[in-house]
Order: sequence, then C-alpha cells, then structure tokens
Amino acid sequence: MKSITLVLAITLSGLLPVTLVDAQGTAKPAASEKTAAPAGAGKRTDVYHVHFTKAALGKAVQLGDWLKTPDPKAPMPGHFIVLRHQDGDAWDYAVIEHLGTKATVEAAGTAVPQDKRDLSAWHNDTFVNGPSWEEFTRAMGIDSDSASKTSGSVYSVSYYRPAPGHREQLEKMLSEVPSAAGDTTAGNVLMQHLEGSPWTFLSISRYNSWEDFAKGEKNGVAQTTKKDSPWLRLREHTDFHTDTLTDRIAP
Repeated sequence: MKSITLVLAITLSGLLPVTLVDAQGTAKPAASEKTAAPAGAGKRTDVYHVHFTKAALGKAVQLGDWLKTPDPKAPMPGHFIVLRHQDGDAWDYAVIEHLGTKATVEAAGTAVPQDKRDLSAWHNDTFVNGPSWEEFTRAMGIDSDSASKTSGSVYSVSYYRPAPGHREQLEKMLSEVPSAAGDTTAGNVLMQHLEGSPWTFLSISRYNSWEDFAKGEKNGVAQTTKKDSPWLRLREHTDFHTDTLTDRIAP
C-alpha cells in the first residue's frame, strides 16, 4: 500500500495517551471463538492509520491495485490490510495500516505520485490506537498461519460516535466478549480515535464465510426485540454509527 500518512503535518507522538488488547481468535470455526474479548478491548498499545476512499469514476480497479501495492518506505512495511466495499457506506476501500507504537507525520513527505492523484474522488484519514500487530493479524485472519486459508472471509466495518455522556457505556458494550446467542464471528477488533474523523470507535468483525455471516444475521434478528438485546443497547449509547460489509483484497 502506498503510504498515506504523508498528507498531514502534525506529530501524533505524545498527543493522546495510548490506553486500553486482548488476544482474539485465529481462523478456527466461529463456534469456538467465544472466550476472548475483541482485540483492543483490554489495552491499545499501537497506532494505526485508517483510510477510507471512494474511487473516481471508472478508476475502482486501478485504485484497488495501487492501495494493495506494498510501500517499501512505510513505517512498518507490509503491515496493512485492504478491505473492499460490498454493502453499506459510500466508500469503496478501507485501508488499515499499522504504524508501530507511535507515529510522526512530517511536512516534508513524498507527494502522491502524479499518475495516482486522480484515482480517488475523495478520502478521509483517521489515526487510531489499537492492539499489537500480532493480535490484530490473528483476529483478522491475516497472520502467517491463516492468511492463505481465510481469503473467503467477510468483514463488517463499523464506526461509532457515542451520545454525550455515554462514551464509557458504549466502550464497555463494544469491548464485551461476543456472547449473543448464535454469534458466528471468527475475530473482532476494537480501535479508538486519536486524530481525524468525527467518530470515536472503530470495530471490525470477521466471519469465516458469507454463510457464517448470513447465519449470524439471521440469529441476531431473532434477538432484536428481546430485553437488553445488542440492537437495543446500542441505541441507548450511540449518537451515530455506520456498518459496511467488505471482502479482503490484501494481503
């Protein structure tokens, strides 16, 4: 992925405390992944760059090819995942790049190559804190032992802004071990805004297949009207949220 951390002129290191990661599952069957909280729910030690982008007309393929091309000059070469929109929000691609335990953005960065400038109609960028890269890759099924076996994974990408005075309650809810009846997720990650977009939390849930996702959705709908269901609890603490279904194009 071409580095996208070079468009801002601020130093993130030391701006905000890195608080809050608990290990999350590998590419095992979803039914066995019921004992671990989302990676990033216990402590968040590392900095990531989250990039949402909409392709210019007729440029979706070229933009995707560029985003999934590793950048040898990246702070942590090869530490990224590229997700492609299937259903949900207006963006076409989400790129999450691991930057290490701190990130410095300098004014004297390398500009986006001229032949790539017109591939994107718009984009937004947010720095977040999250789990270690090891925990992130396990939860997302892209660690060295799993990546070749999880190409059919489905990822639900959600970001949330808590209602005023409800930040702790929303974070507590998002940090819980998936325990809803019939939950079929195979890995979960929770990240927190540091600098950028107007949302506070980013969560990514991985499913081993579209069949697992559909089964989980069917099970969830049956729980919607029950007292203290996740659907109702979310609406007690959230001012705004979006959900987008994606597949993975890199790694």
